[in-house]
Order: sequence, then C-alpha cells, then structure tokens
Amino acid sequence: MYRTRQCARHGAGLAILRPMDLAGILHSRFGHAGFRPHQLEACTAIAGGQDTLLVMPTGAGKSLCFQLPAIARGGSALVVSPLISLMEDQVAKLAAAGFSAARIHSGRPRAESRQACMDWAEGRLDFLYIAPERLRVPGFVEWLAKRKPGLIAIDEAHCISQWGHDFRPDYRLLGSRLQLLRGLDGARKLFDRQQDQTPAPVVALTATATPQVQRDIVEQLGMPQAQRLIHGFRRTNLAVEVCELKPSQRAEAVCTLLGNSARLPAIVYAPSRKECEALAANLARQVPTLAYHAGLSAEDRDAAQAAFLAGDVSVIVATIAFGMGIDKHDVRTVVHAALPASVEGYYQEIGRAGRDGKPSRAILLYGFSDRRLHEFFLERDYPPVPQMQKLLKAIGPRGASFEGMAADLDLDGFALQSRLDKLLGLGAVESDAEGFLTRRQTDWQEGYQARADHRRNQLDRVFEFAQCRTCRMAALVKHFGDQQDQGRACGKCDICAPQQCVLKTFRAPDARERTVMQRILAALTQRNDQSTGKLYRDNFTESELDRRDFERVMDALEHNGLIYTVQDEFEAEGRTIRYRRATLTEAGQDSDLDLNAAVIMPELSKTETKTGAKPRKPKGRPKAAQASKAGSNQADPALVAALKTWRKQQADTMGVPAFHVLSNRVLEAIATRRPRTEDELLEVPGIGPAKLDKYGNAVIRVLRLACVTHSSSVS
Repeated sequence: MYRTRQCARHGAGLAILRPMDLAGILHSRFGHAGFRPHQLEACTAIAGGQDTLLVMPTGAGKSLCFQLPAIARGGSALVVSPLISLMEDQVAKLAAAGFSAARIHSGRPRAESRQACMDWAEGRLDFLYIAPERLRVPGFVEWLAKRKPGLIAIDEAHCISQWGHDFRPDYRLLGSRLQLLRGLDGARKLFDRQQDQTPAPVVALTATATPQVQRDIVEQLGMPQAQRLIHGFRRTNLAVEVCELKPSQRAEAVCTLLGNSARLPAIVYAPSRKECEALAANLARQVPTLAYHAGLSAEDRDAAQAAFLAGDVSVIVATIAFGMGIDKHDVRTVVHAALPASVEGYYQEIGRAGRDGKPSRAILLYGFSDRRLHEFFLERDYPPVPQMQKLLKAIGPRGASFEGMAADLDLDGFALQSRLDKLLGLGAVESDAEGFLTRRQTDWQEGYQARADHRRNQLDRVFEFAQCRTCRMAALVKHFGDQQDQGRACGKCDICAPQQCVLKTFRAPDARERTVMQRILAALTQRNDQSTGKLYRDNFTESELDRRDFERVMDALEHNGLIYTVQDEFEAEGRTIRYRRATLTEAGQDSDLDLNAAVIMPELSKTETKTGAKPRKPKGRPKAAQASKAGSNQADPALVAALKTWRKQQADTMGVPAFHVLSNRVLEAIATRRPRTEDELLEVPGIGPAKLDKYGNAVIRVLRLACVTHSSSVS
C-alpha cells in the first residue's frame, strides 16, 4: 500500500508542503477533483503541524480536513469520536478507498479491539478511531502512547466544553491524556526510540461551537496557540421557516407538508419516543416512514438507518438520537415538531438537509407550551443543590457502584446518570472503567449553578430565535460568531420571503387587526424605539388583546417594512434580561399609509400549504361545544370558589391585590372552560404567555384537586 511517510516521518519537509502537493493527494488517494470551500486552508495548517480548532457546518467536509493531512504527514492518525455510527461509516469508507482503518468502541468484540491495538502498535494502521470512554480504561492510553501518532483528531469537540449543547464527562479526560499521546515533556521517555521529538498536532473539529465554547475547547485541550478556523456557517441553499402551532395541530401539518413528494427525503425530529412512534405511524399511511429512537434495539435502529440511507424509506421520524455523522446528501426537508433545546443543537440538525447543494427547507414548529416542557426537563436535570449533596453522600467515603446508588436513592438509571454526569464534569466524582464511583474533595456548587444558568440561557436563546423578526440565517450566523460573514439577509427564510413559505400563508388584516396596527403605529409615532413589552402594556389590556395576537400584529408590521425590531438586553440582579425593541421605519411614519395593503399571518389553526391544499376540518367539537361538553356552559361555582381561594393565597404571598393575579372574569372563564392542560389554559381569554408562565401549573393543580373534592369532571 502506498504511504507518504517519506514526507513527514521526522517532521522534515512539513513546512514546505504546497497546495499542489495536497491537491495531488486529494486526487490520487481520496478521488476528489478539488477542495470544497475552506478545506485547503485547514489541510495546509494541519499538515504543517499546526494545532487547529476547525469550526465548520455539518456537511462542509470537516473529516477530510484531518484525514488528508494525516496521510500527508505519513503517520497514523488517532481519532477520538463519541459517535459510533460515525466511526462505522468513516472506517467503512476509508477501507473502501484503500486505507487501513480500525475502530475501538463498546460495540466491537474484544478480540477485534485487541487486534486493532496490536495493529496500531505495529504501525499497520492509517487511522484508529476510539470512543472517549476508552480513556478511562487502565493502561489503554499508555498502550496507545507507545506509538506516537502523526496527528490527533478530536471530533465533535464541543463535547469537551461544559458550555456546549452536548457535554460529555469522558471528553474532559482528553486534556490530561493528550500529554502522553502527543509525546510532550514528561511523556517523552515513552518515545526514546523515536528520533522525532516534535509533538503530534491536535485538530479539534466541531460544527456547533459558539465563541464561548471555542475558547473553552482550546483551554481544555491545552493548545493556546491553536489556529482558529471558523468558517461557513451560512447555508445559502437552506430556507428556514418557523411556524407557531399548538401540539395538537402539528401531526396534521407535518403529514400535509410531507405529502408533497418534492419535499422528500425528510427527517422529522420529535420531542419524545412516544410522539416519535405516533407521528411515524401517521406518516406511514401516506409515505414509507420508519421511527428511530434510543428505545429501539440496536438492530432496529441500524435497519432504519440503512433503509433511509438506501432510499427504501422516504422519511425518518426520530429523536435527537438520529443523524449524528450520517452522510445522506439529498435530504430535502428537516422538520422539528417541537422547540429544540438549544440553537446549537438545532443548527446541527438542520445541517443534515441539502448537503448536495440543492434547495432545501428546515421547518420548526413550536409553541409556548414547548418552553414549559423544556423548563420541566431543566428542573429535572438540575435539581436543587441539597439533592445533589444527598447523591454525593450516598457514594460514601469508600465509593459506590452505579447499581447500588440507584437502589439506595430510588432513582431510575437515566435520572441518576444525568446527575452523575454533572458531578463527573465538575470533578466532584470520579469513575473507573467498571463504573465504580468515588468522591473527590472539591468545591462544585458554584460551577453547578453556573451550568444550570447556562442551560437556562440556551433555552432563552432558542425561544428568542423562534420568535425573532430578523433573517433566520443571519441570526444563526451571528449566534456562532462567524466574523467573515457580512450578516446579509438570506432572501429565502420566512422573514425574508414570506410568500415562499410552505406552511404559513398570509392575508389582509381584518378591521380589528387594522385598529390594533393603527394604535401601535400611533404609540411609536409619539415615542419611537420602545420595548415591545411596554408597548403592549401601555396600550392594551389582556382582556381586549391577547399578547400572542399583539405579537402577530407586530410580525405583520415588520413583514411589511413598517417597523423593525432588534433584540436588546440589560443586567438585573445578576441575570441578563433580554427583550425586543420596536422602531418605526420611514414607511411606517407615512400618515397616509393604507393598512388594507398589509398582510398578517392567520390564526394558529391554519395548516394549508402554498400548493393550495385546503385545510382539513378540525377533529372534535368547536370551541363553543368544548366549553359546554361537561353539560353546561356556565362557570361551576365550586371551581370558582376554589380558584378564588388559591388566588387570595397567591396575592397574599406577593403582597398585591387579588385582581392583580387574575380578575374575576378570567377565573369564571377558567371555571367554564375547565382546561386540562396549559395548552388549553392558554386559550382562555385573559391568559397570555406571561400569566401562563406565572400561574399555569398552579391553576391546573387547583382544577384537578377541585375535581376530586367536588366530584366535578374537568374537561
């Protein structure tokens, strides 16, 4: 097998590798005619021995940026990756191209892993892929260090950062292990038979690192002089569309959307395994569809993935467990059936659309209830400090096993592992290769709180993205700090080109909406550049205009160029408060403005597409019937009394008059409609997002308790 060791065995000649040399290897060994954007710059730096942080979007060809330099340097490449599917995919492709590649992870037989170690030690491998948990196995790193790699690649490098969206405690071990693997300082005695004392270069690769995460990666890997190549977050062929829909409306919208074959193949991300299965079953009635989630067996997941890659099925409905490292170029549509947990995760997932460069679309369906669900998960994943201290105490001075702790604390395995991951990442707990846990003396509480605050900030940011009124692609580019991008509007998203939307349609405002527009424009004429919250509070009451309806009118004004809004923030009591400011444009200041020419998004029940398909009739009864299906459309006195008792307690706690919590009229409406969920509560006049956020959980609990106490049936 042809190897290029002669150019870099001892580091000689690395600095004089020319673009034409790399282009020759690209063509002769990898079979590519030319480099993609930014690949040559990265390959040149890495082949020359420069530590590098490479941040490029999904599908931009990051893998080649360490594979080609590894061959150019003439030494075996050690690749650390947390993604088994990616390892299997890349090893298979490298082997098919004539390279010698192996992988070591939990899914491989021990005999094959031992053989991979032997092949590495004997220099028979071009590439060795390892999973990060192998770094905990006693003696494994020392074994690898017997042979110095030509370079070390850290894939999905954001996993090393506590500020990343997919932090993995095992990745934190990399910083201390790299000394041995690179052949630095104290580790050099392991390389005394080798003439080359130049440390092996490290390349950290990721698609989703914010500037904060980029700084943390470099610090954790101990490479302060690393060249940072941050490129290409803008996807010019991808149109992003965000549509606010209630959860009950989303399945029908997705089925209607993907009924058009031009939008296939497609990936649909569902928020839970249950919803994943249900949505896949619905879609399967009209288009070949499979589900993919962590609750399926490995065989079923592999079969679903293989069928999708081969084109045997057109749609995969998945949780976030799907897609990492999957190389399918012709995905036309990526749909999120609920609000993602972070902008970083969202960007990575939509990056699986349109890798062939052809027009593709990413559609996000969301609602206020999604945020409430994420906040529930946040509280679950970051319990109060006393609960975490109880967990540490359960480990005891002599340590404990995972199984023993789960039994002692009466926690399911998922919840326990989630909490332990936090303590492992903070250094408060250590785990050996067998999973035995020991405590360490360290101050972890401050770091724990900082991570919880950061996770809450990520949720704020993704919700702001869903509600933003500026170009979607420009907002994503700005989030990741791409300094070379000019921040121009994409011309394709729902903000830039609303008439091209496939789920949203637009209509002229009715008389009530025109009145609201006039009041908003008049208020801004009197005092321009106001926060949207103040604009709403000063000019409307909740009983006459719901906050969501206000926001839709604001959207219409901005879509028509009558106002523009920007995100702003201020610090209060140690927290960053973000808000939106509205300003009149020159067109919005025109006193002769004809508002009949404006357009506005329809109500949330809208599911028709741009192709002209008529909306299906909503299932179930009309709202009027829903309000009275308990047998009466009158407020239940017992429920009203229970709600008033709760309201008084709440008002006394806050030190405000009772009507400041909720008015009698709103309480009576609640008692009449008897909502079972927060989503239904949000439909009650006078309950907007702010009220729901403050009192939603409590009101639902009061209704449920009153049902039991008074034997009332709550609809």
